[in-house]
Amino acid sequence: MLGVMGERSFPADEVVPFASERSAGRRIDWGDRELTVQALSDEAIQGFDIALFSAGSGTSEAWAPRFAEAGAVVVDNSSFWRMHDDVPLVVAEVNPEALDSHRGIVANPNCSTMQMVVTLKPILDAAGIERVVVSTYQSVSGTGQRAVEELHEQARAVLEAQELPAPSVYPHQIAFNVLPQVEKFRDGDDYTTEERKMMAETRKILGRDDIGVSATCVRVPVYTGHSESVNVQTREPLSPEQCREVLSRAPGVVVLDDPANGLYPLAIDVAGRDEVYVGRIRRDPSHERCLNLWVVGDNLRKGAATNAVQLAELLAERGLVGARA
Repeated sequence: MLGVMGERSFPADEVVPFASERSAGRRIDWGDRELTVQALSDEAIQGFDIALFSAGSGTSEAWAPRFAEAGAVVVDNSSFWRMHDDVPLVVAEVNPEALDSHRGIVANPNCSTMQMVVTLKPILDAAGIERVVVSTYQSVSGTGQRAVEELHEQARAVLEAQELPAPSVYPHQIAFNVLPQVEKFRDGDDYTTEERKMMAETRKILGRDDIGVSATCVRVPVYTGHSESVNVQTREPLSPEQCREVLSRAPGVVVLDDPANGLYPLAIDVAGRDEVYVGRIRRDPSHERCLNLWVVGDNLRKGAATNAVQLAELLAERGLVGARA
């Protein structure tokens, strides 16, 4: 998030990184400035306009209301606030008007949901949507740095014919493997928490409870970049050619769709990019109003950091900093 703020020349008079007591005093280079990490305390959080959170649900639950009470608008990356009725769940290109109703906290969606709805919204506006079936191919960076290290260590062990270290982040080996489980299974539920997030968040962001959504989320041995196979059943006819035209005009979307010449979105190509890439746009032969799409995005940037900074920019532009609905 700090890197994206620097790239976009975010107009901040003061930027303060907060963390636990363990990290207090650490210095971070930020452009031509040096930032000093401060420990969270009720006294230290006074006087800020915007607070960008990416510290897990527990920290967000405890500290987001305190920042809001101190006068800041919180943009939270955790899953804790996303489905609260009084907290807007916002994607900059999809539903920025939802920011107007904030009460001090704004939620950043799940990374897999984020990139999918950026491509679904133009289709919804053009032809309506009845149903979405999505299968994800999610990179390990979505789990965190320890998962990236686990993939690296396992892959090196396999390639060098060494003893494979036991998995600790994932329930099974991730190197050279595919895991049909992202996050956890709750008691009595055949869907993972990640799949439930995608289904519920998609409907909330698009503002349509009548859209059917089914998700299968899979972890793959890729460092950065989530890929998704998305099947969309529209309410009105929409040809692949029309879909390409609609998506090519959509903000934040890049259409890369010439499969005969090997041109389609790849995770390694979108790493470090803020746009969502879409290709393999084709008719589903089993249904006259269904299209198949291949959607790829950088889960660390548009899937998290970039959208958070975009929301902070929109809050400032719309005069919503410190405002209360």
